[in-house]
Order: sequence, then C-alpha cells, then structure tokens
Amino acid sequence: MENHLLLVLMAILLTCSNSFADTLYITLEKDNALAVVDGNTGKLIKTVKIGKRPRGIVLSKDQKQLYIAASDDNTILIIDTASLKPVAKLPSDKDPETFAIDPSGEFLYVSNEDDNLVTVIDIAKRKALKQIPVGVEPEGIAVSPDGQWVVSTSETTNMVHWIDRAKLEIVDNTLVDPRPRSAVFTADGKQLWVSSEIAGNVSVFDVASKQLIKKISFKIPAVTQEKIQPVGMRIDKTRRYAYVALGPANRVAVIDAEKLEVIDYFLVGQRVWNIEFSSDEKRLYTANGVSNDVSFIDLENHKVVKSVPVGQYPWGLAVKP
Repeated sequence: MENHLLLVLMAILLTCSNSFADTLYITLEKDNALAVVDGNTGKLIKTVKIGKRPRGIVLSKDQKQLYIAASDDNTILIIDTASLKPVAKLPSDKDPETFAIDPSGEFLYVSNEDDNLVTVIDIAKRKALKQIPVGVEPEGIAVSPDGQWVVSTSETTNMVHWIDRAKLEIVDNTLVDPRPRSAVFTADGKQLWVSSEIAGNVSVFDVASKQLIKKISFKIPAVTQEKIQPVGMRIDKTRRYAYVALGPANRVAVIDAEKLEVIDYFLVGQRVWNIEFSSDEKRLYTANGVSNDVSFIDLENHKVVKSVPVGQYPWGLAVKP
C-alpha cells in the first residue's frame, strides 16, 4: 500500500514538473522558419515556415503570441503560440531586426537598420505611432523596467541614444566603443549594459547619471582577440550573474554582476548569437548560428548539458513557461 501511494505521488510530481516545462521558440534565419523545442527534454517538436529571414523574436505579455521580425519582408509577424500560424502583421518599415516590448505590453520599439530609425508600434491598433531618427545602423534596443527610457544603439555611429519614452524623443547620446550590438537594463533599472562587437567588450552605465561605471573585457586561452565579439546578453533578476554571447569565440562569458568581473566561460556551439534564460533562470539557452544548434546550459551545476540541432542559422530565442 505504501509503495502504491509512493508511485502515485511520484507520478503526480512528474506530471506537475512536466506541465511547467519551457517551450523554446527559435528563429532560423536561413530556413525562413521557426523551430519549437521542448525545454525539458530538448526534443525538436516542430519547425514551421514563416517570413523571410526571421531574426528578432519577443513573446507577448500574455504569452499567447510571438512577435517575429521577418527582415527581408520588411514586417513583424504576429504568430499564435497555440497554432503556430501567422494571425497578423505589424508595420515596421525596412529591414526590422531587433525590437523590444514595452513593460505595459502595448508597444513595440523596432530598430530599422537601413533607414536609421526607431519605429514605435501600437500593437493593438497595429499602427506605427512614430519614427524616431537615430544614428547610423541602429541595432540593439531596450526599455527600462520603469518605462522611463527606450535606448537604441547605432552600430556605425557608435552611440547609445536615450529616448524619453513619454515624449518619444532623444534627450541624450552616449559614445560607446565600436559596433554596439545589444543593450540590456538590469531588473532594478539602475544599470544599462551595452556590448561592443568589434571592441570586444561590454560597457556598464549608471542609468541615473548616464555615466560609465566600467568596461568589461574578455580573454580566452587559445582564442584570438578578433574572434571575441560580444553580442547577446542576459542578466539575472537578482543582478548576481550576467552572461554574454561571444560570437565566433564559441563561448558564453559568465560575469559577476556585482563585482563586474569575468569569472568563467562556457564552451557552446559555433557563432553564438543570442541567449535566453529558462523561466526559472536555472538554465540558459544559446542560439548557435554556424553549428545550427541550441546549447542547454545548467546554471546550477555550471555546465553545458545538451546540444539540440534545430535548423539553419538559429538567431533569436524566446521562452514560454
């Protein structure tokens, strides 16, 4: 009887744990497709064709839709997460690549690289509200947790543009090192991190003063400096650790986010572009463009545990609990 009850309890626990497994959505730039992966088993569930050259991807606040930049179609697709079918399109101007969602879930802020613009889109109305001129080749974009700031990085101008979210106007500019790619606010909104691909470093800014706190550089034994190209970043909610994808170095750097010091590197797939946490922040997933796979990193045990083939040139990641 006791054994029977134990088996029932184990079955219930297993069912509950599986019900909370993440679902990963990965854009495949050269397949013009979206890959769907079970975050628990690492199994590739499905691949569906979508728009041309999909890159940036964001989950809606209610987790019922995905917003995906189809760069060569000059649009942002809205994909239903249940059916995986497109349900609408958002106007985005030419060559949308990356974008950020407003804390309210009402607006998208889109980098239009070819036109040197940030396009502000009202999601419900499916309408572009404003286009904000920024520097040459805007790339990274982020919204502060309190909704005060939208920041855009311009790869060729080498600047961070501080956009007042209420006015939708640039109110300040900050010079950074060559080819800024990703911009990420810490969860408390006190810091902004910017990765510079060509310079091979990450700049950390104090948001209140917009002043540089520190530049973080990377050195990897047997890897030449030109291969160390910081791109995608993630910082945990407690600001204990930060993780930086280092492109053709095939590594993810681990940074002590309090001391602002590099403490380790994870060896992942080739040409790691973007990274994303699991919903509980116990794992990290990496999109490895050249090896055509996704690496699973166990952050509790500090090791790469799995590599999952997903298709040609995985670029962006979104995770649904």
